[in-house]
Amino acid sequence: MNTNAMSQEHIIYLRGIRRQNRTVSFFRYFILIAAVALWELAARLGWIDPFIMSSPSRVWDTIIRLYGDNELFHHIAVTMLETVVGFVLGTILGTLIAVILWWSRSLARILDPYLVVLNALPKIALGPILIVWFGAGIKSIIIMGLLISLIVTVMTVLAGFNEITDEKQLLMRTLDASRIQILTMVVLPASIPTIMSALKISVGMSWVGVIVGEYLVSRAGLGYLIVYGSQVFKLDLVMASIVILCVLAAIMYYCVAYFEKRLIKWRDWA
Repeated sequence: MNTNAMSQEHIIYLRGIRRQNRTVSFFRYFILIAAVALWELAARLGWIDPFIMSSPSRVWDTIIRLYGDNELFHHIAVTMLETVVGFVLGTILGTLIAVILWWSRSLARILDPYLVVLNALPKIALGPILIVWFGAGIKSIIIMGLLISLIVTVMTVLAGFNEITDEKQLLMRTLDASRIQILTMVVLPASIPTIMSALKISVGMSWVGVIVGEYLVSRAGLGYLIVYGSQVFKLDLVMASIVILCVLAAIMYYCVAYFEKRLIKWRDWA
C-alpha cells in the first residue's frame, strides 16, 4: 500500500518535471520568435530605420546572397577553424597548467598574482604585439583566442581542484596512494562539473578572442565581414554576420553541454 502510494507520488513528480521542462522550452522559443517578429514589424512600420537597424528579412536575403556567391561557408569555415583550435588548445593547456599548480602549492602561490593580472589585462592590447611576433595571419588570431580562454580555464579549473576536501585526499594517503593516483582517482573525477563549467566559459571567450583577432588582422571570417560591412555601411552584412555568430556559438555551447551529460553519466556508471 505504502509502495503504491510512493510510486504514484513519484509518477506525479515526474509529470511535474516534464511539464516544467515543456514550459521552459516553450517560453525560450516564444521569446526568440517574438523578438524576431517584433524586429521585422518595427522595420516594416517605420518604427526603426531598416538601413541602420536592418531586419530579419534583409538579414536572410544577405545570407542567401553570401551563399549564392560561395562566400558564406568559406567565412564560416575560417572563423570556426580559428575558434575550435584556440578553444581546444586553451582547454588542454589551461587544464595542464591547473594540474601543475595543484601539484605544487608553492608554485601556485608564486604565480597567483600574475594570473590575476593577466586575467584583468585587456587581451586586445596584445593584438599589435601578436601581429608583430607571429605575423598578420591566422596564427595570430588563433593565439588571441587561446590567450583569452587560457587564463580563465586555469583559474576556474584550479579553483575546482582546491575545493576537493582534504579528507578524501587524506584517506587516499592513508591507503599509500601516490600523488598521481590521488589526482586521477579523486581530484579529476570530482572536478568534472567544474572542468565542464570552465569549458562552457571558454567557448564564449574563444569566440571573443577570435573575433577580436579578425577585427585587427584578417582577410576572411565573420569578424572580417563585420568590419568590412561597417566600413562600407553595409549594415545588413554586419547584422547577418552577428546572427550567424550567435547560431554558431550556440551550437558549440550545446555540443559542450551534450559532452558534459555523457561524461557525467560515464562517471556515475563507472
